[in-house]
Amino acid sequence: QVQLVESGGGLVQAGGSLRLSCAASGRTFSTYVMAWFRQAPGKEREFVAAISRGGVSADYTDSVKGRFTISRDNAKNTLYLLMNSLNPEDTAIYYCAAASRAWGTHQASGSYAYWGQGTQVTVSS
Repeated sequence: QVQLVESGGGLVQAGGSLRLSCAASGRTFSTYVMAWFRQAPGKEREFVAAISRGGVSADYTDSVKGRFTISRDNAKNTLYLLMNSLNPEDTAIYYCAAASRAWGTHQASGSYAYWGQGTQVTVSS
């Protein structure tokens, strides 16, 4: 089992940057596929980015490609999301998640057994 705590959200102007962090408890962080999802008001939770156990593979939803970078530090049990060129459409609660399932299922929220409490990101125009 793993517990996840996000941080780094806040209010930023359009065009700005934020870096989200997700601290994981336990000694098995490196065995999980990790991901970021987000949920905007009135919308369903959507996949943002995922990273494989060793950090070799990463995947992004089309709307954030070239702007967001997911990374992990297995020695520090921490997941990151660097978000550049933010726009108001990025406003949402951002959640980190951990999955024991295979990399190929990484875009599906149902693949993730563990979730953080979320951190709010607000981008003003």
